[in-house]
Amino acid sequence: MKILIVRPDGIGDLVVSLPLATQIRQQIPDAQIGFLVNPVAAPVLENHPDVDFIKTINLATPLKERIEAFSKDIDATIFLKPFKELMWPAFLARTPIRIATGYRLRSLLVNRRIYEHRSDCSKHEAEYNLSLLKGLGITPTHFVLPQLVITANELIAGQNYWQATHKPRIIIHPGGISTRHWQPVHYLNLALDLVDKGYSVIFTGSEQERIDFAQETIIDKANSSDIKNLMGKLSIRELMAVIATGQVVVSGSTGPAHLAAALGTFTVSIFDPRRSSLPIRWQPLGLGVLLLPDVPTCEKCISTACAYWDCLDRIKVSDVAAQITQLVQNPQRPTDLQIINI
Repeated sequence: MKILIVRPDGIGDLVVSLPLATQIRQQIPDAQIGFLVNPVAAPVLENHPDVDFIKTINLATPLKERIEAFSKDIDATIFLKPFKELMWPAFLARTPIRIATGYRLRSLLVNRRIYEHRSDCSKHEAEYNLSLLKGLGITPTHFVLPQLVITANELIAGQNYWQATHKPRIIIHPGGISTRHWQPVHYLNLALDLVDKGYSVIFTGSEQERIDFAQETIIDKANSSDIKNLMGKLSIRELMAVIATGQVVVSGSTGPAHLAAALGTFTVSIFDPRRSSLPIRWQPLGLGVLLLPDVPTCEKCISTACAYWDCLDRIKVSDVAAQITQLVQNPQRPTDLQIINI
């Protein structure tokens, strides 16, 4: 059986879909398991034991090419998010089994529908993904946490970015797409504070995030050999290597936090209080700390009209630094992710 898992959006979304592939491997050992993903995120899946093939696509790809993605002996397609731009081509390709949630009009394009509302955010995205296995006649069991694979050569390259430092290694990733952000100046002040405490810091992010961050901070003038700005300079695999050779990743609710969790690196994640961003659904599936402002949960951000508009500013640089120090210096590794309201 050739099964195609469709998740053509963010890196974090892709990472938390891996338990689905792992469970298919466990319950249908002879299946060929593939992913249809966007080209930027695809390298994340390299060398993974539960991924047999990878296809890449953009939602704006011509219809003929999108139809071809679902051809060539694909027996079943699982849509982890119901993009109509891809559900329609799968329908036209006559993929025998097409699985998706069942509450949207576009659900008519699939022939095995799972009726579950994700908008209630009552469990993790990875668990919602596993529910779709019912479309294959599989009863989901407790999922195996996502794990990513780094080669020995990649680890050596990752070590080289740290210039053989013996200081604690902290990665700071200030960017992200779908969530509100802690202010850039806070991230920079955190880096300066950590350096004063004897830490080594690497900043990561995309080229656009580098431009935005430089416009709002004086990072280019930060005069310290222990702060390295690699924003816009790393491929996805290079980013994974840096994370794998670091000790803590500090970020918002964004892809690198999920990469870190799947690579066994501690995370300190800063989450906003919107219902769609709640930790129960989007927390990294690894070890570390998640900081959440102690304010009411909101349905959507209404900007300065909200009485709690400063919610993320309630999380201070000293709060984040203290959690990093606890993770680095505590000889007792945490056994799960701790959520702290501040």
